[in-house]
Amino acid sequence: MRIEAMDPLLPAGYDIAWTLVLVGVLALTVTALWQALRSRAHAGGEQLLWALVILVAPVLGSIAWFVLGRAPRRSTGTAA
Repeated sequence: MRIEAMDPLLPAGYDIAWTLVLVGVLALTVTALWQALRSRAHAGGEQLLWALVILVAPVLGSIAWFVLGRAPRRSTGTAA
């Protein structure tokens, strides 16, 4: 058996980085999907279309939901 000289921390670093990226994408997707399906501003067909977009393209679909799909927030009416 031959043991190659390599940095044993390099694969672990990549594993940690990719795990964090995966957890971030998963959290973004689940949050966007949850909010899209619970949205009262969209009818059933629109909710399903948003859910499909989020599931087909998790990163871009989730970002699109947060930028375009969410209902605009109402102002509190108190101006400075």
